[in-house]
Amino acid sequence: MKYVVILTDGMADYPIEQLNNKTPLQYANIPTIDFLAEHGEIGKVKTVPDDMPPGSDTANLSVMGYDPHKYYTGRSPLEAVSMGVELSETDITFRCNLVTLSDEENFSEKTMIDYSSDEISSEEAKEIIESVNKYLQTDFIKFYPGIFYRHLMLWDNGPYPFTLTPPHDITGKGIGDYLPKGDQSNIILEMMQKSYEILKDHPVNKKRIARGLNPANSIWIWGEGKKPILSNFFDKYQLNGSVISAVDLIKGIGLAAGLKSIDVEGTTGNIDTNFIGKAEAAIKELKSGQDFVYVHIEAPDECGHRYEIENKVKAIEIIDQQIVKVIKTALDEMDEEYKIMILPDHPTPLSLRTHTNEPVPFLVYDSNNLQENPLQAYDEFSAEKTGIFVAEGYKLMDYFLKA
Repeated sequence: MKYVVILTDGMADYPIEQLNNKTPLQYANIPTIDFLAEHGEIGKVKTVPDDMPPGSDTANLSVMGYDPHKYYTGRSPLEAVSMGVELSETDITFRCNLVTLSDEENFSEKTMIDYSSDEISSEEAKEIIESVNKYLQTDFIKFYPGIFYRHLMLWDNGPYPFTLTPPHDITGKGIGDYLPKGDQSNIILEMMQKSYEILKDHPVNKKRIARGLNPANSIWIWGEGKKPILSNFFDKYQLNGSVISAVDLIKGIGLAAGLKSIDVEGTTGNIDTNFIGKAEAAIKELKSGQDFVYVHIEAPDECGHRYEIENKVKAIEIIDQQIVKVIKTALDEMDEEYKIMILPDHPTPLSLRTHTNEPVPFLVYDSNNLQENPLQAYDEFSAEKTGIFVAEGYKLMDYFLKA
C-alpha cells in the first residue's frame, strides 16, 4: 500500500461575492479531485486547537500526526532544522521576514506594505541578510539566510516567550500596535528599527525600486521557539516516508520526524511554482520504495494573504491537474493499492488575508475500497454535510494510515 498526502496550504475559504458567492474551492474546476470525492470519503477536521494560534506550524504538525499540545515548540526552530542550523537547548530561534514598510520617519507610525517584499528572490535576500548580520549580530544573536523572504535569527540563551505578530496578519495596517512585547523585547524592536536604516538605501533595494518592485527595507521578527523534539514517523507508523515542499517550515517538520526531504527545482511556494515537478518527485519517491509521501503546496495560502482571488482559484485548478491527476495516474499505472488524502492545513480566507482556525475539509480516496457517491463534490460545505468530523486533527493521520 502506498500513501500520499496532498496538503493544499490555506485552500479553505469563505464564499466570495466576486465568485458568485462561492468559495474558491467550490468555484474552481477540479474534475480529478471531485472524482476522488465521488469514490471516496469526505469530512471535516479540526487541525488547530482553539487555544493555539492558527499557523501552518501547528496545523501541519496535526496533519502529520503530532499533537501540537505535546510537540509544538515554535515555528522558527522547525525552519532551523531544514536550514541545517544546529540548535542547543539554550537557543531561542525567530523567523526573520524581509518586509516592505512605509517611509514615515517615526518607526511606530509606519505601515506594513508587503510581508514578502514582492516575493524577493533568495539571491537578493541573501545579500540583504548578510548586511543585516554584519551590522546587527552580537556575541549572542546571529542571522541566517533562508528562502525568498523567510529567514532565521538565533539568540543564544535568549528570553522566552515574547508577544510577536506575524507580518502577514497586518498587511496594510499600521505597525504601532503590533510591535514586540515581552522581556527584553526592546532589543528586538531596536534591531528592527536599525535594519530600516541599514536597508532603505541598500544597493539591492535601489535596483528593486528601479525595476518597480517593493524594497526589502526592514526585517520583521516573529515566530520564536525552542529546539524541537518529534517522535520518529517510522516508529509511529512503520512507514518510510518523504516530504516535498518549497518552504523550510514543512521541510523542518519532516526532517525532525525522520522523513526524507526532497528539493524540487523551480519551486517557489507561490502560483509560479513547479507543480508538475513536485508531482513527479512524489512519484519517483514512491517508485523508489518509499511508502508515504507528503506533498505540500503553498500557493493557495500565499494567494489568500495577498487577496489574489483569481490566482487562488487558478492555484486550486492547477493542483487538480498537475498534482492530483499526475500522481493518481502514475499510481494507477503502478498497479498497486494506494490511498490519497487531500486537505488544507487551515483556512486562509481572502476577505481576511490571514489564517483562521475553523475545521477544514478532508478527502480520503482508497483504491481498494471505492465508494459510490455520484453527487458528492469536495468543498467546505459538501464536507460538512457528511457529518464526518475529526475533532482532534492529529488523529486523522492514524485513521488515514491504519483504517
